Order: sequence, then structure tokens, then C-alpha cells
Amino acid sequence: MESSPCRGVLLAASLIGVRLELEWVDLRSEEDKRQKLEVKNPAKQVPTLDDNGYYLGESRAIIMYLANEYMGSDDSLYPRDAKKRGLVDRMLFFDMGTLFKSFADYYLPFMFAGVIPTQRRLDDVKKAFAVFDRMLAGSDYAAGDAITIADAALAATVSTIEVVEVLNIENYPNVWAWYGRCKENLPDYEQANPAVEFEKFAIAVITDRKKRAESQGQ
Repeated sequence: MESSPCRGVLLAASLIGVRLELEWVDLRSEEDKRQKLEVKNPAKQVPTLDDNGYYLGESRAIIMYLANEYMGSDDSLYPRDAKKRGLVDRMLFFDMGTLFKSFADYYLPFMFAGVIPTQRRLDDVKKAFAVFDRMLAGSDYAAGDAITIADAALAATVSTIEVVEVLNIENYPNVWAWYGRCKENLPDYEQANPAVEFEKFAIAVITDRKKRAESQGQ
């Protein structure tokens, strides 16, 4: 549950009111991924949902499925109206294709392979935050004035970027204000979104990578 996609699902599930049973997968172990994920998700990625034999990968798809399947008659979290839903979908895909992607392109190659991040990659993260800041102008939440499943996914991404200190989120006032509202109003925020666990995982991966490199160099 260290990764922001996993935590986004947990935040959304808490928002919708769905209780999830979690199974740990060691992403550094190909054998563990093969045993626990290969049948359910050919990509062998987390999160992967198993809803009584219905298997689904991709965190935003899981979030959308949980809302469609379990939110009940109150559709404020994921409106059935096509235009309102379109705004929520836009922000989910903005998270996947722009905000989270910019962070992943910047940080994950360094974390897993020791590739030094470039200024261009950092600029991409800053540009994504600037766009997000403009999107939030005049709105309390990502898709308007009501909290939705998009806020769960985005809050997980932003909290990850915050804990590894890629940039100062306070430099983006609309994002910073929105982030504070998410912390206050997403149910079980601290429990469902322990972003500090990603920081610990990242440190462990980086430390292990450096030790292997030193060992191979001896």
C-alpha cells in the first residue's frame, strides 16, 4: 500500500464506504508477483482488485468500478449525469496521464535504477502542478464544489510528491488549499493514505540498490 495508486484506491474505498481486504505483494520479488498477481493481472502490477473472482487492474479503473458498483443511490461521488461525470473522469485521467506521470518519470528511475533526475523532468512536474493549480481556481475540489473519487486519486499523488520533497506544494495556492480540504474531508485520511510509508519504501529500495552496486563493485 506504499504506492500512490494503491493509496488512491484505499482513499476512494473509504470515501465510497467499501471495506477492502488487503494482501501484501513484494514488488521486488518476481516470484511473489508471479504467485499472487499473474493470473489476476497479466501486468503483475499493484493495485489489483479481486472482487469475488472479478479481477481488475489499473488504480483509476478500480476506483471507477468501486464507485459504479457500491456507491448506491447517492451519486455525488461519481455523478451519473454525463457532463458532471465527464469532469470527474477528466481529473482522474489528468492524474494518471499528467500529474502522476510527471512524478513517476522524474522520481522512479532514480529510485529503482539510480538515474539522476534531470531539470527537464523536474520542470514537467512543476508544469503539471501549475496546470492543476489553474484547474482548481474557483473550486473547492477537483471536479467542482463537491468531493468526488477524483480527489482521492489526486490526493494520493500529491501526498507522495510532498513526502519525497520533489517540490514545495505551498507554491501552488489553489492546490495547497484543496489539499488541506482533502485531508480534512476524505474519510480515514491518515489510515488510508500513509504517504510516509512510500518514503520508507523508497529509502529501503535506494539503500538496497546502493548496497548491491557496492557489492558488485568489490
